[in-house]
Amino acid sequence: MTRMLQLARASLLPRRRKPDQGMLDPSTTVLRVHPGDLDMYLHVNNGSYLQMMDVGRSNYLADIGGFDRLRTRGWYPVVAASTMTYKRSLQLFDRVTLTTRTLGWDERVVYLEQVFTARDRFCARGLVAGRFLGKDGTRVAPSDVVALLGDDAPADSPELPDDVAAWARAVDVAHRDVRA
Repeated sequence: MTRMLQLARASLLPRRRKPDQGMLDPSTTVLRVHPGDLDMYLHVNNGSYLQMMDVGRSNYLADIGGFDRLRTRGWYPVVAASTMTYKRSLQLFDRVTLTTRTLGWDERVVYLEQVFTARDRFCARGLVAGRFLGKDGTRVAPSDVVALLGDDAPADSPELPDDVAAWARAVDVAHRDVRA
């Protein structure tokens, strides 16, 4: 419940835009592990990571001034696919830094990386393929979203890291040639 309230606050009362923050710049969110994040083995439940990532993505949008821009168009983000890699467990009351950044985009989705660190150590990495939808549920082209949100972003996507491109193909979110 705590994360849902935190997400509601981050989305409905977003933090102030960071004037020098670009779409391709990393955004950081500092969180604390709460008792409600733990599973019966007393480490953070995998679902809690995903909720923390939701908060991080909302803060990322706030940092680049995205909420007002998206709202005026009636666009909103949704997750098309996500995956996690865990290295170290987060423990109760850990201070966690979640770094969110856009890796690139194609004709279907925008690719984000979200990295968890605690105690100055890498703990987990999440990849998210996100789509944007209009009020009527129609898909918005990622290039249109980048044009709206990416004041400093290049027209063409940076090349995706090999592991991200392979994952996107494996889960079938990557753009594909309809003739193929």
